[in-house]
Amino acid sequence: MDFEIPEEVRLLQDSVRRFVREVLHPVEAEIEETDQIPPHIVEELRKLGLFGLSIPQEYGGLGISLVAQCVVFEELAKASLCFRSRVGTNNGIGSLGILFDGTEEQKRTYLPKLASGEWTGAFALTEPNAGSDAAAIETTAVRQGDVFLLNGRKQWITNANVAQVFTVMALTDREKRARGGITAFLVHRDTPGLTITKPHKTMGFRGSHVCDLIFEDAQVPATNVLGKIGDGFKVAMKVLDRGRLTIGAVCVGAAQRLLELSIAHAKQRVQFGKPIAEQQAIQFMLADTATEIFACRGMLRETAWRVDRGERLTKEVAMVKLHCSEMVGRAADRAVQIHGGMGYMRDCPVERYYRDVRLIRIYEGTSEIQRLIIARELLKES
Repeated sequence: MDFEIPEEVRLLQDSVRRFVREVLHPVEAEIEETDQIPPHIVEELRKLGLFGLSIPQEYGGLGISLVAQCVVFEELAKASLCFRSRVGTNNGIGSLGILFDGTEEQKRTYLPKLASGEWTGAFALTEPNAGSDAAAIETTAVRQGDVFLLNGRKQWITNANVAQVFTVMALTDREKRARGGITAFLVHRDTPGLTITKPHKTMGFRGSHVCDLIFEDAQVPATNVLGKIGDGFKVAMKVLDRGRLTIGAVCVGAAQRLLELSIAHAKQRVQFGKPIAEQQAIQFMLADTATEIFACRGMLRETAWRVDRGERLTKEVAMVKLHCSEMVGRAADRAVQIHGGMGYMRDCPVERYYRDVRLIRIYEGTSEIQRLIIARELLKES
């Protein structure tokens, strides 16, 4: 295995690292107060090419490998997680369905705009009664001539308030459901019959918003079917498989910053006449976090490297999502403990991370769902 990072990716990594330190860190407190990423920051993200990391160069993106994407997202996650969330859907669930299963015309229409950040893509699968049980969706799509009429509600859709195009899963055959009865559609935000609600108020991820989509006889052209009619569930699972790996990179990057903040605080904070970094209890917490980061980075890069080589690794991807998301939760908890009362204050970065990383064990497949996937694959192999 060769995990060597090419020179051009290392240069991008260095650029993102400087950008995080010099541009993103100074606006984190402002975003916590306003719940908005300043427009000039979004424009800087566009200039760096961060909206099109995964999109091939022929469609206007950078087209870097999955290993390289993980390297970049690890750096980006060392700032408030809203920044990665802002570009994440264009590199993952908001574009991969088009890349994997779209027609050439669909790719030419959407991918260049997504790669440049001119447009934002979003992914609409979750519903009020269909979360972990994704096959239980109730949104329907009924064909009438050259259009499909969509009816139903999608819930907690990331970047919905800024998205121009949604990949929407809807029932076209109630009997078949996940076995050929769900179809993927590309739906524009200005589609008649589509309403986007106001953003929900959430525990964390300030600056990143989730909204509901309400479809009332929303008219979607038949040419906007993504892939084959009835293959929507397959489209969704392929997209989620890939996205879960980059979430692992987010976990590693966030944990790394938590560790760096904890080390700096432990060296500066004096109790009982000496820095708390000299206390064995603190040292053990630092050591545990560093060891877990090392292990997660290794499993993440090996899995990404193998996916880049064309392997389908459903089990291993689930392992990465499970282990990395659980790891960063422990890292955040230790960081708050090391900071003591300061770690519970809103103006302390570890307090924000503590709230933000809690979501990672839930979205794009809960820890429990990842365990089910792993167990299912193990039983298939035996």
